[in-house]
Amino acid sequence: QVQLVESGGGLVQAGGSLRLSCAASGRTVSRYLIGWFRQAPGKDREFVAAIRWSGDSLYYSDSVKGRFTISRDGAKSTVYLQMNSLKPEDTAVYYCGARLNALVVKIASHYEFWGQGTQVTVSS
Repeated sequence: QVQLVESGGGLVQAGGSLRLSCAASGRTVSRYLIGWFRQAPGKDREFVAAIRWSGDSLYYSDSVKGRFTISRDGAKSTVYLQMNSLKPEDTAVYYCGARLNALVVKIASHYEFWGQGTQVTVSS
């Protein structure tokens, strides 16, 4: 079992920044890959970024590449999503998920555990 708790969402103007946190707990968390997804009203859950717990592999969607950075602090068992140059289309509920290490990282249904989500709203 892996427990995930997101924090850091909020309201920000376009061009601004936010940092999301995903605190992970569980005895085997080091075996998991952590992904960030987002879901806007009426849309499917969309892949944003992912990181292997070892930190040696990072993945990004094309829509956020160059603006968002995923990282992790092993000592705090926390994965971060630094979001810069935010756009109104980034508005969504952001979720972190965990799945056992695998090659496929962008499919939400492959993730076993999810946090409760945190709202990010970007105003124009």
